[in-house]
Amino acid sequence: MNGLWKWLWASLERRWFLWMLFIINFCGTIYGFIWYGNQLARTEPWLRIFVPDSPTGSGLFTLVLLTYLLGKHVPLLEALAGITNFKYGVWAVGVILARWMLGDEVYWTDIMLLVSHTGMAVESVLYTKCYKLSWLPVGLAALWTLNNDFLDYVMEIHPYLPYVLEPYKGIIGLCTVLLSLISIALIWYMNLHAQRIKV
Repeated sequence: MNGLWKWLWASLERRWFLWMLFIINFCGTIYGFIWYGNQLARTEPWLRIFVPDSPTGSGLFTLVLLTYLLGKHVPLLEALAGITNFKYGVWAVGVILARWMLGDEVYWTDIMLLVSHTGMAVESVLYTKCYKLSWLPVGLAALWTLNNDFLDYVMEIHPYLPYVLEPYKGIIGLCTVLLSLISIALIWYMNLHAQRIKV
């Protein structure tokens, strides 16, 4: 296990690995936007940018991978991608598991979404060693993330919830805000820790 971890850690910045993740994230992002198609069609045009949460997170992370392939760093993009990709990865996993615990059926798409969203969260954390963050990009990313929560649960544009979770919408909203704060703090802390190690 230790050898596998060392190999993975060493591979993160290699071009073949970046290309592999880029293709996976790009395809997942396209699928995600298609998945949100019906909800986007029913949403006011000015709010649509805030609707597709997971594909926006994975799309931003796809752009981060592209900047790395080009040998560049865009701190604001890294902050937005790291925070939102982690948050929505964990959020989707939590919703799927909560559904199952309440006795809802398990579909093959659930397994696929569980694996893909776990991957979103994991990659966001692994790449904290590469981000070049400071308080300004993290602060702006935090404002975006918390504003998105506000719009999701006040303007009712959050992702459609399974029927078994509809009675718990208020609790899910509170947990979502808490998850945002955890995501912001975690990505910021882990990046600071990685920068200290490099010094």
